[in-house]
Amino acid sequence: MDSLLKTYKPVLQFIATFLGVYFVLTLSYKFYLDFSDGSHFFPDYFSNLVGRQTVSLLNSIGYTAAILPDGLNPILNLSLQGENIAFIAEGCNGVSIIILFISFIVAFADKFKTTFLYILVGSVLIYVVNLIRIVIIAIAIYKYPSHQEMLHGVIFPGLIYSMVFILWMFWVRRFNKNRIDV
Repeated sequence: MDSLLKTYKPVLQFIATFLGVYFVLTLSYKFYLDFSDGSHFFPDYFSNLVGRQTVSLLNSIGYTAAILPDGLNPILNLSLQGENIAFIAEGCNGVSIIILFISFIVAFADKFKTTFLYILVGSVLIYVVNLIRIVIIAIAIYKYPSHQEMLHGVIFPGLIYSMVFILWMFWVRRFNKNRIDV
C-alpha cells in the first residue's frame, strides 16, 4: 500500500490541491453571492458588469441594446433592437469558469510570480472571451432565434471550455517546471 501511495503521490497531490482550491474559491464566491444584496449592482457586481459591458459592445458595433433588471428573478433581461432576446444571470459572468481555471493552475503551480501572472493573464483572457461570447450569442439569437438552444447550450460553451483546456495544456507544457508529457 505504501508503494502504491508513493507511486501515485503526484496524482493524489494534484487532485487534493485542485479540489481544495476549487472548494475554497467556490465557497468564497457563494458567500459573496449570498451577501450581494443587489442594492448597488443587480443581481451582483460581476453579472451587472458583464451585462453593462455586453450592452456597450453591442451598441458600439451598431446595435441598440439595453439591460433591465427582472422584477422577479436575479437576472438582467437583454434586449436587442427593442426585442427581449435573452437574459444574463450569475452563470453568464464567467466567474465559475475562472475558478475552475485557477484551481487547475494552482494544482500545477510553479514559481509564485509565474503562476500569479499566468492566472492573471488567463483570467482576463477568459473574461474577455466570455464577454465576446455573450455578444455573439446575443446577435446570433436575434438573427437565428430557432437555434438558441444549440448556440447557447452546445456551441458557445464548447468554445469557452476548449479555450480553458488549451490554456491548461499551454501551462503544463510551457511554464510548469513539473512538466508531464501530455
